[in-house]
Amino acid sequence: MSYTLNYADSKGKFDEVVEDKGVRIIIEPQALMHVLGTKMDYVKDDLRQEFVFVNPNAKGTCGCGESFTT
Repeated sequence: MSYTLNYADSKGKFDEVVEDKGVRIIIEPQALMHVLGTKMDYVKDDLRQEFVFVNPNAKGTCGCGESFTT
């Protein structure tokens, strides 16, 4: 599995909406059980600018942090 961020123009019938600090995230229903409890942050330092995911359900991740297994 992998984390994918896309712009959404509308919410699907069964999509879950999470909003915090003015940011709205729409989660597809088939992904919901795999990302429950996940914390997302944006990191910017001298070497990188990226979204970072901390997923308590992940049993393993790739080196880049975009793919995971549950």
